[in-house]
Amino acid sequence: MIMGDRLRELREEKKLSQGDIEKRTGLVRPYISRAENNHSVPNIETLEKMARALEVPMYQLFYEGEELPKLPILPKRKTSDEIAWGSSGKDAKFLGKLRRLLGKANEQDRKLILHMAQKMALR
Repeated sequence: MIMGDRLRELREEKKLSQGDIEKRTGLVRPYISRAENNHSVPNIETLEKMARALEVPMYQLFYEGEELPKLPILPKRKTSDEIAWGSSGKDAKFLGKLRRLLGKANEQDRKLILHMAQKMALR
């Protein structure tokens, strides 16, 4: 499918002239003609304007069928808690044990451990 042909097809289905599209989008008529004749490739913002002017959802500029395209089944996205280190599995067990041990340590030992961790992180 060529975008210009699809734009012209939708415009003619709606019985609109290039002048009507010009008024609705603010684009100049020569540009609309170049786009419909495949001499210019509209960017996304321009395609959004065209879709609004043609009163069609954006996907129809790219899809020629009568019925809605079937959406793919995408895997479920992980939440930030699932992605975070120590939120599950062995890491969670280790982090829990570390927290318990640090809770039992005195203030001076915690400061020493924190200082050592900062030095190691700089390497």
